[in-house]
Amino acid sequence: MAMITTQRSVSGSSQNPKSPSAPFLFVSVTDPVKLGNGVQAYISYRVITKTNLPEYQGPEKIVIRRYSDFVWLRDRLFERYKGIFIPPIPEKSAVEKFRFSAEFIEMRRQALDIFVNRIASHPQLQKSEELRTFLQVEEETMEAARSQETGIFKKKPSDLMQIFKDVQNKVSDVVLGKEKPVEESNPEYEKLKHYIFELEDHLAEAQKHAFRLVKRHRELGQSLSDFGKAIKLLGACEGQSLGKAFSELGAKSEMLSSKLQKEAHNLLMNFEEPLKDYVRAVQSIKATIAERASAFRQQCELAETIKLKEINLDRLMLTRSDRVGEAELEYKELKAESEEATQRFETIVRLMNEEIVRFQEQKTYDMGFTFHEFAKGQAKLANDIAAAWRSLLPKLEACSSSHA
Repeated sequence: MAMITTQRSVSGSSQNPKSPSAPFLFVSVTDPVKLGNGVQAYISYRVITKTNLPEYQGPEKIVIRRYSDFVWLRDRLFERYKGIFIPPIPEKSAVEKFRFSAEFIEMRRQALDIFVNRIASHPQLQKSEELRTFLQVEEETMEAARSQETGIFKKKPSDLMQIFKDVQNKVSDVVLGKEKPVEESNPEYEKLKHYIFELEDHLAEAQKHAFRLVKRHRELGQSLSDFGKAIKLLGACEGQSLGKAFSELGAKSEMLSSKLQKEAHNLLMNFEEPLKDYVRAVQSIKATIAERASAFRQQCELAETIKLKEINLDRLMLTRSDRVGEAELEYKELKAESEEATQRFETIVRLMNEEIVRFQEQKTYDMGFTFHEFAKGQAKLANDIAAAWRSLLPKLEACSSSHA
């Protein structure tokens, strides 16, 4: 199957290909709507898929999905595709009063759009049965799929989220060698682990300061708004020329306040949130590293067990024991299991090597775009502020010179 042709924006949304005959898969998460009341309330989203792929039901499909459906997709892919960095989804809001604020809902929608489009543009994940199910089946079927899980998916959603939290909590110990099982000694692997842990620290620090920058813009915007109102009232007490100048000063302050609040929102959505998304992405990579460490240990443990079985089998054959046949069968079964474990580990290593290249390429593009937009927005805001104050200078100077 040909790779899906997509043109990706920093938001993660795929764009229609230039050539209509090329294979494409375009997905958008839109129209968040609050349903239900109280603790049972939730947000539903319209997920629109446009594609010319033959394995899909038609050129366009619209389904309604809720947050737990996106969690289902992420969990199923994480369980099935070992070695692949499964894109992260946004965490649930821990603060009840923010769950249904317009800003939080939009942040969640944007993050879920990025999540599903990363899957849709991934060479392996885009072909998954799980993605096709998520994008095509009706709500009742989707609900049934969530309720008829096997293995770890029989657990409640809260239990399943705890599983992933436990994995995250153990990752540092396993990867950094605080636990002392058999450790993989590979210079490239050590370099990868060091890079990922450093990247997480730096991204988290950058995201923390982006949060502070958003907060500062909002506070400055609020201060300018308050100042504008106060200076207008002051102008009403003054004479005509000074009063008019003060009134214009107040109006400019309120106008700039609006610009600062708008830029604060842009910074939140297009600067802080992308940084936070990459923090989550690195945590997803760490979960894959933990899977690799576990697969390596299993492979080594089985290899050691086989050696013991070989010694035992030789002893039984020398003594012509009647347990030789049973021991041979156990040895063959164990050897097959060991070969399967080795193959599983080697597959994880191969996929991770491919994944880190893709991750770094995408990160370079996304971070470049994000910081370019940040600088452009700040430059425009600075120009607007300078132009607004500059336009007032002649009038204020006229007032001061007339009273000199």
